[in-house]
Amino acid sequence: MAYSVTFFMVLISIVSLANASNLYPQFYDHSCPKAKEIVKSVVAKAVAKEARMAASLLRLHFHDCFVKGCDASILLDNGGSIISEKGSVPNRNSARGFEVVDQIKAALEKACPQTVSCADALALAARDSTVLAGGPCWEVPLGRRDSLGASLSGSNQNIPAPNNTFQTILTKFKLKGLDIVDFVTLSGSHTIGNARCTSFRQRLYNNTGKGQPDFSLDQSYAAKLRQNCPRSGGDQNLFFLDPVSPTKFDNSYYKNLIASKGLLSSDEILFTQNQQTMQYVKQYAANQELFFQQFAKSMVKMGNITPLTGKHGEIRKICRKVNN
Repeated sequence: MAYSVTFFMVLISIVSLANASNLYPQFYDHSCPKAKEIVKSVVAKAVAKEARMAASLLRLHFHDCFVKGCDASILLDNGGSIISEKGSVPNRNSARGFEVVDQIKAALEKACPQTVSCADALALAARDSTVLAGGPCWEVPLGRRDSLGASLSGSNQNIPAPNNTFQTILTKFKLKGLDIVDFVTLSGSHTIGNARCTSFRQRLYNNTGKGQPDFSLDQSYAAKLRQNCPRSGGDQNLFFLDPVSPTKFDNSYYKNLIASKGLLSSDEILFTQNQQTMQYVKQYAANQELFFQQFAKSMVKMGNITPLTGKHGEIRKICRKVNN
């Protein structure tokens, strides 16, 4: 059985690499030379209006790639035979930024009709959001096409959840061809953005199932969190994932983990449950440049998860629905 699982994962990696090799940063240089500028301009306006939008757009790309690959399936609304991923547990009342993607797509369609995919727009918006928040820059390989369907079950099953065990999350990464370094590094995107009370409440009141809080969380920090995250109610109340520099993309996320102030269980376990990930956390906390360099590499790697290329999929005119 172990052999077949290993073989299956090697096969996934080979297929991913084969498809990813069709992606390259200059893909639109002739067909839509201003594509990157257009995306950057719309994202810049959106983030200037609301700093939180940078984290929201970055997260959309992540949640897209972990379901069926980076194919813009997360953007599809309910309609026809399509059951939207927006209704999944990880996305419902949580995924946001869809209107900004609509604006990006409208601007791209005006400049170059049916040329730039929604999947590529998402990948570019994630990079631009990171840079605007003060994070690293990288060249985004392009040439993805858009899916003709969505996967609600895939969204419910494949996206790492805040209360998943360490091994469950690592397995979800590995099944996408990502490794333990990518796991620690991409988690660092939680240096910006917010989390809802419902995603960490159990840590404050009933982490063990016996009415005990999570003692791996700094207790004075936990007391502050309880003020706006009660035992019941307030599910949608928002909290900064990184209270030190909530809108700045930096390495303070890792410093928070060392100080027992990782907000989500899925964050803190990087420091408390595995020697290897603990070492990476310490390295990134001590060296922001190292974190930035690896984050750029891991984002390119994540953006290469089984893209649709060539004649597969389509270039949607409107990101919320398939063409027809």
